[in-house]
Amino acid sequence: MINLTEITEKMNANQKINYDRVLQKVIAEWDKASVRPTILLHSCCAPCSTYTLEYLTQYAEVTIYFANSNIHPQEEYQRRKKVQQKFVADFNERTDNHVQFLAAPYEPSQFVQMVQKKSLAQEPEGGLRCAACFQMRLDIVAEKAQELGFDYFGSALTLSPKKNSQLINEIGIEIQKFYATNYLPSDFKKNNGYKRSIELCREYDVYRQCYCGCLYAASQQGIALKSIKEEAKEFLKGTIKIN
Repeated sequence: MINLTEITEKMNANQKINYDRVLQKVIAEWDKASVRPTILLHSCCAPCSTYTLEYLTQYAEVTIYFANSNIHPQEEYQRRKKVQQKFVADFNERTDNHVQFLAAPYEPSQFVQMVQKKSLAQEPEGGLRCAACFQMRLDIVAEKAQELGFDYFGSALTLSPKKNSQLINEIGIEIQKFYATNYLPSDFKKNNGYKRSIELCREYDVYRQCYCGCLYAASQQGIALKSIKEEAKEFLKGTIKIN
């Protein structure tokens, strides 16, 4: 499999890296070798996985890994997990793909302890707390990718215009050094990826949340978490169990 550092090392060190272009070069190498690699793709929510799956399943076998212990409250976590599972099932049915779904254990106390230990509670959205959260989740994905023998690990987070794709990729590249799996570079918002995700959410009737999921960010944004909890509970009452 192609290690992205083989590509980035040939680029101008003083230039901002276009990770979408790097991904295209990686895909071109897959095509030359006539391979369809396996990817364990972290997804924070169904909306971020929409265009990402539409794009990647052209070239690879993808498994969604829902690893998001940062989401609060628990009912909202369960709602987003159910919506993600349903989108994967609906996507497979409509496109004849075979995307798999896995979920990491929900351990919110570990996220809270990490934030408190590093004194990140008061960090603004997009600051050091987000960077630590990205690192925590990508590390979990890389570990699981190594355990299950995936060729690559990556994240759909780069679809969001509110997330720092340069930072996410830099973290992924650093984490790659510690595992026997390759990081998949990306900037899925490019090429109208974010716009396409909105279209796909309408087509599939996908729930789009109003905050990232983090308790601290929600508090700073004035999100009514009690209302979110009640809405999620009502949603969960009406859902059908998905295996």
